[in-house]
Amino acid sequence: MTVRILTDIEGTTSSISFVRDVLFPYARRALPGFVRERGNDPEVRRWLDQVALENGGVCSDDMIVETLQGWIDEDRKHTALKALQGMVWDAGYRNADFTAPLYADVAPALRAWRDAGHPLAVYSSGSVPAQKLLFGHTDAGDLTSMFSAWFDTAVGHKRDADSYRRIAAEYGGNAGDILFLSDIVEELDAARDAGMRTVLLDRREDYPSPRTGDATHGHVRVETFAGIPDDLLT
Repeated sequence: MTVRILTDIEGTTSSISFVRDVLFPYARRALPGFVRERGNDPEVRRWLDQVALENGGVCSDDMIVETLQGWIDEDRKHTALKALQGMVWDAGYRNADFTAPLYADVAPALRAWRDAGHPLAVYSSGSVPAQKLLFGHTDAGDLTSMFSAWFDTAVGHKRDADSYRRIAAEYGGNAGDILFLSDIVEELDAARDAGMRTVLLDRREDYPSPRTGDATHGHVRVETFAGIPDDLLT
């Protein structure tokens, strides 16, 4: 049996502050100009029209941008917003406006797991293109080649057990052969309900007060990837 590793991003491989303090504000600032310049591109238009449809149908692009900026402020997990944010971030990464910082333990662990034969995959609320951008422009270099699969909310919400069942079916193998890593207890609950192994990442930078005892909901708790018990990988 080969254990497959499925990892979250925000709060797990990268700090919550990077997304909150760098990526979200960048997208909020850049959206008006992005929509003016590329609003008629078919791939952009389809998402803008989806937002308009959810807001009564006929909306100006300025109104759509205001709606999207409001969703950013709310940290709303909306597929259209995630897709458009990914397109905006693409320009930011390619212009070297920022790189994605990873926790120091992440890249070495990913390389070690890959070299040991563990397939790696990502499941994040951010769109798959945004995931690939982040891992393609990290402070440890381009890590996209390490991953064999990518999943976003197109498979379902991250607190829904059926989402993890779909991932298991697409990722290959039994759910019990997949180890899911996340900082969100409710996501881990859903993955466990689907039959996956689980580990709670309790990063001190993101969670200054340790989550222990009942707060872990029975999930194995670690503070770094290096702390993951070997028996969960065999």
